[in-house]
Amino acid sequence: MSNKTIVKNTLDKIISSLEEVNDWMYENPELGFEEYKTSEHLINYISSQGIKVESPVGKLDTAFSATLGSTGPLVVICIEYDALPEIGHACGHNIIATASIGAGLALKELVDKLNIRVKLLGTPAEEGGGGKIVLLDEGEFEDASCSMMIHPAPYNVANPTMTTIQQYKIEYFGKDAHAAGAPQEGINALDAQIQLFVNVSTFRQQLPSSNRMHGIILDGGFKPNIIPSYTSSEWYLRALNGEDLSVLESKFKNFVEAAALSTGCTVDITSPDYRYSEVINNKVMYELFMENAKDVEREMLYEDSSLEGLGSTDMGNVSLAIPSIHPMLSIDAKKAVNHQPEFAEATITKGGHKAIYDGAYCMATTIVDLAEKNLWSEL
Repeated sequence: MSNKTIVKNTLDKIISSLEEVNDWMYENPELGFEEYKTSEHLINYISSQGIKVESPVGKLDTAFSATLGSTGPLVVICIEYDALPEIGHACGHNIIATASIGAGLALKELVDKLNIRVKLLGTPAEEGGGGKIVLLDEGEFEDASCSMMIHPAPYNVANPTMTTIQQYKIEYFGKDAHAAGAPQEGINALDAQIQLFVNVSTFRQQLPSSNRMHGIILDGGFKPNIIPSYTSSEWYLRALNGEDLSVLESKFKNFVEAAALSTGCTVDITSPDYRYSEVINNKVMYELFMENAKDVEREMLYEDSSLEGLGSTDMGNVSLAIPSIHPMLSIDAKKAVNHQPEFAEATITKGGHKAIYDGAYCMATTIVDLAEKNLWSEL
């Protein structure tokens, strides 16, 4: 019996339980660094399969790891499980978690035969917080030959374009006053935020199609008859690489300062999160993944045909440190896209469940190929 047949047979036995874990996560979403019930649920499931789990790891309360095998090249399979505010698992991290765990379990009986080690690494807070960056800094990817994960999407693509991103918080400070009785005594911090949005919107005509600037107002004042002395907004800036992002950041800061100058406000500019790097997908690995996808009747595009699906992830930082892949798998979400409630609902449908199986199979068989063909030095 071939090793890939063993992978398939194992997945056939555990897929129902993986689907149950996936659906439980849909019903119990938790935000980044607060995934206490979720990490416990995943740890209990992995432990029930006879695998020892270490937790916490990397100085993160909700991170965990489990390593199969004792010798040979190490592959880290990343498990994501944080959800989004209000809209839950609308990015499909429940599918990511269960597909990654499934890939590891499918290799449980093969690690010694293939002379490999497979590490299931629970990585919190991808949706802001940079869990993988913390774990990278803390040595949880040390000695790894490569790393991988999959991500649900409206499409199948083996080599997706994922941009670098930096988050900014912009706070303007003015002076309170009665908006009708003494407006001349006030300095309007909301006007400054509005001017910033106008500055950015005006620039969008000159913005390269691969770049993004998007923000929301967090604090906009209290009552219409009070000129607000404090407002804040949160922004994401994205570009194809670090150099392009630096150019974008410079322009953005000019827009921020110009809004302060035009309204008489003072301003604080802070970056409350890690910079996520662009994803560099490893060609050897994603070509193997594409070939294995044919076994489960999933046709993978080589790369994005447009830039409409741009996103960012802390997996980018991992991919710059070690060979990695981050393929996107369709879950048949109809017209829904990531970060819509309808996309979250699609994760517990037949199409969502198929992505769990297919993702687990393709990752596990890609690892089988790397081991059987001894491709480690070619990564």
